[in-house]
Amino acid sequence: MPVTADMATRFRGYLPVVVDFETGGFDPQKHAILEVGMVHVGFTENRLTPGRGWRKAVHPYAGSSIDPASLKVTGIDPEDPDRGAVDEKTVLQEMFTDVRGAMKEAGCQRAILVAHNAAFDQQFLTMAVLRNELKRSPFHPFSFIDTASLAAVAFGHTVLSEACRRAHIEFDSTRAHSALYDAERAAELFCEVVNRWQTIV
Repeated sequence: MPVTADMATRFRGYLPVVVDFETGGFDPQKHAILEVGMVHVGFTENRLTPGRGWRKAVHPYAGSSIDPASLKVTGIDPEDPDRGAVDEKTVLQEMFTDVRGAMKEAGCQRAILVAHNAAFDQQFLTMAVLRNELKRSPFHPFSFIDTASLAAVAFGHTVLSEACRRAHIEFDSTRAHSALYDAERAAELFCEVVNRWQTIV
């Protein structure tokens, strides 16, 4: 039976949205979100392809912690005025408005977060929604699609840079840990796995 290439039905009514959070550490209960990257995907001639990207720099929320070791990895300076950072609640509201518009356009009833090591991003999103008392998130509250797991099955590796290399996706390690860049690479990886799957079922 061929797999449908209609976004409204391909993922059971969910709209996959590829997301990456750059943070000030690994603990979603105390470490700040510093940057959000997001990439939409859609079908073009029966192939899933990455589409429009979206990025926002985020002010650390009041009372949050930042591990200096994380800043060394990401290269983010939270105090840099040229980052154009805005408060966390505003970023989430803009993000959710953007996702809801994409859901309506695709005929989907809910979004599902796609990310590399998605449990990490899902936990940060969940805590940010609770912290900012946002009543409704367009994302499914506990389901997600993890490109690290998909890459382990499809390409035998879970590290994003190596999985991309094996999938013949260009990866510039000097640009890694930028939220939008990582989201773009994860989106390409996700699309590659979905498209390969469609050719064998």
